[in-house]
Amino acid sequence: MRAFRKFVLAALFVLAACSKQDEAIPAPHAMTADATGYYCGMLLTEHGGPRGQILLRGTDTPVWFSSVRDTINFLRLPEEPKDIGAVYVSDMAKAPTWEDPGATNWIAATDAVYVVGSDRQGAMGGAEAVPFGVKEAAAAFATAHGGKVVSFEEARAVLAEVANQ
Repeated sequence: MRAFRKFVLAALFVLAACSKQDEAIPAPHAMTADATGYYCGMLLTEHGGPRGQILLRGTDTPVWFSSVRDTINFLRLPEEPKDIGAVYVSDMAKAPTWEDPGATNWIAATDAVYVVGSDRQGAMGGAEAVPFGVKEAAAAFATAHGGKVVSFEEARAVLAEVANQ
């Protein structure tokens, strides 16, 4: 009986470990020179400002976005896939410049703070939510470029409102 209990406990442990691996959050991909925006069909390197990537479950290729605005809109549109494994945005606190937001400085979208309402526009023009991994960097950006520092959910609401106008 004792051996059977050990077997059952070991089997449960293995099953729990497998299910945790299935739920693992995929790591962000480094942006490559051929990364193409999902909505605009243009190379991301042709645009300045922060970018985004969404990793869908069951695929190894990220869905690239030339702006954070497009990344967040993908999440809210009912016709887009909902099997999302992870969402990453450029951490502009680590960006070399606005024109070159970096290829590897990604942050989970929900972990970032955003500046909305600034004088900086994202790719293809229009309102942008500028993400930062450090609240102080976001505050400094807002001081220099206007806008308000908000959470991910607040940024989503602002961009949804702008899209509905």
